[in-house]
Amino acid sequence: MSNTTTPTAHELLAKMRAGMGRVPAAIEKSTVVDESLIQEHMRSRMYAMPQEGALDEQTRVLVYLAAALAGSSPACVRAMSDKIALQGIPKDKVLETVRIVRFAMATKMIGDAEPIFDALTGLE
Repeated sequence: MSNTTTPTAHELLAKMRAGMGRVPAAIEKSTVVDESLIQEHMRSRMYAMPQEGALDEQTRVLVYLAAALAGSSPACVRAMSDKIALQGIPKDKVLETVRIVRFAMATKMIGDAEPIFDALTGLE
C-alpha cells in the first residue's frame, strides 16, 4: 500500500505558478468546479513529460508551443510564451519553431486542397 498523498489543487496551482509565472485562467477556474481535474491534468503532464524524459526542458516547451500554435490554442500559446520568458529560451529558437509551424500549416493546407486540385485537373 502506498503512503503517497495526492497534492491539493491549491498546491498544484502554486507549483504551476512557480514553473510558469501564472496559471491559465481555465485551469484556475476548473479547480473551483472540480479539484480532480487539475490532479488529472498534472498526472497527464507527468505522463507526457516525465522528469527523466528524453527531451530537455527547452525542447519540451518548444514542442508544446508548436502543438499549441498548430492546434489553435490561445491559452496554451500564452502559457508557453510565459515559460519561454521564464526560461530565457533564445529568440532564434522560438522564431524557428514559429516558422516550422507556419510551414507545416501551409503544407497542411496544400494537402487539404488535394480534392480541389483533382477537380481542377479534371476540368482541363
